[in-house]
Amino acid sequence: MQNEPNKPDHLVVVDTLEKRYTKSGVPVFSDISFSIDRGEIVCMIGHSGCGKSTILNILAGLESASSGQVSINGHTIRGPGLDRGVVFQGHALMPWLTVEQNVAMAIRARHPGMQRGDVKNMTEHYLGLVSLKDAMHKHPSELSGGMRQRVGIARAFSTTPELLLMDEPFGALDALTRGVIQDELLNICAQTHQTVFMITHDIDEAILLADRLLLMSSGPNAHIAEVVQNRLPKERSRAEIHHQKGYSDLRNHIMDFLVRKLNLKKL
Repeated sequence: MQNEPNKPDHLVVVDTLEKRYTKSGVPVFSDISFSIDRGEIVCMIGHSGCGKSTILNILAGLESASSGQVSINGHTIRGPGLDRGVVFQGHALMPWLTVEQNVAMAIRARHPGMQRGDVKNMTEHYLGLVSLKDAMHKHPSELSGGMRQRVGIARAFSTTPELLLMDEPFGALDALTRGVIQDELLNICAQTHQTVFMITHDIDEAILLADRLLLMSSGPNAHIAEVVQNRLPKERSRAEIHHQKGYSDLRNHIMDFLVRKLNLKKL
């Protein structure tokens, strides 16, 4: 894939990333270059082993690339930072804290000088966005899996990150709960104009959420094989999207790509 020009709208620029675990070994991935514009939702999709989560961890500053670099706002990422929020498949909540305290802790880390009343108001605002104000005094053990994941999303949004990174955030949830949270995420992103980079195995989820899809070839030595622009109307809902013109063609194209890449790997 050719490098994209560095435009003012680019919040994130990923330039020729490569990851090797041994100097002489085959890279997990190589020549990974893409950008993410402000307010854009980008989903990366591909088979297990192609390095998707490693790429996300490099963007989060939790892992280093063997070569290449990533910048946000023109500054090279060299470690974790409060300009990035991360939501993993596991909620990673502090079990001894209440829902309110879990979110408030993140807000205080982002705004250490904020008054107590303002922290409380902001906490209630973000819990309200994920419909959890009524559960704010409960502990994680008292919540369902879907509710715990919504707390994790509220906590990530509460730090007002420039970039929200999501690694299979709904993978462990049942289909109904997953659909509800997907719709909530779309609504929040529409309100906040949040920039999102998300890893998923779910084609329907990617089509629902993403403005662009990065299709990864199979690993090892994986690369971005295709970039697909999602031209479906921006205002989407899980209940209606499959009726929209172009949905079936887009879904079939992605499915064909994934099946073709899997079959090639087996040859």
